[in-house]
Amino acid sequence: MGHLHCRTGAYPARRRVYNSGVRTLLFLAIFAAALPAQTARVVLETELGSIEVQLDLKNAPVTSANFLKYVDAGAYDGGVFHRTVRLDNQPRNRIRIEVIQGGIQPGRRGPDADPIPLERTNKSGLKHVDGTISMARDRPDTATSDFFVCIGDQPALDFGGMRNPDGQGFAAFGRVVSGMDVVRKIQQAPAEGQTLKPPVKILRVRRAAP
Repeated sequence: MGHLHCRTGAYPARRRVYNSGVRTLLFLAIFAAALPAQTARVVLETELGSIEVQLDLKNAPVTSANFLKYVDAGAYDGGVFHRTVRLDNQPRNRIRIEVIQGGIQPGRRGPDADPIPLERTNKSGLKHVDGTISMARDRPDTATSDFFVCIGDQPALDFGGMRNPDGQGFAAFGRVVSGMDVVRKIQQAPAEGQTLKPPVKILRVRRAAP
């Protein structure tokens, strides 16, 4: 009887521990659900295959939101990759890079063509490494819809890099998680100088299922 009494007395304590653990897990689940998303995935379907990119909403919120604005509006559907930058087609550049550049359908304005502030890599902590997706620009704070993908590490595109003489770098905002083989196919497609001839068609761009 003493043994049974000991076990009977132990059950309420175990239930309290169990219930406390369940409440903690529920709290953490609710807390996690309430947090803003840290990443988003986007699939770019091209005539040479699909490229999936993961956007860094936490560290590059302005640039990521701008890109998703064009994605959600369908502005990249029917767009093109129009530029390839290879080591053999930049004879006038002392600092050479490797990227492909794409954008919305030529002649199309998109949902809102207002330029966005430049999220510099010394602030975002992101770097232009192999597979990084980043925004094309002329002067700082002029990026709209054109973007590029790095082939190989490209530190000259980070803040302080001198590919652009202003040294401000470009706004990295994510990376390719699937389809770098397609990126390389696009880079090696026929071109006149740095202009893809013909351009590689972007068939559809959409958010990937979470």
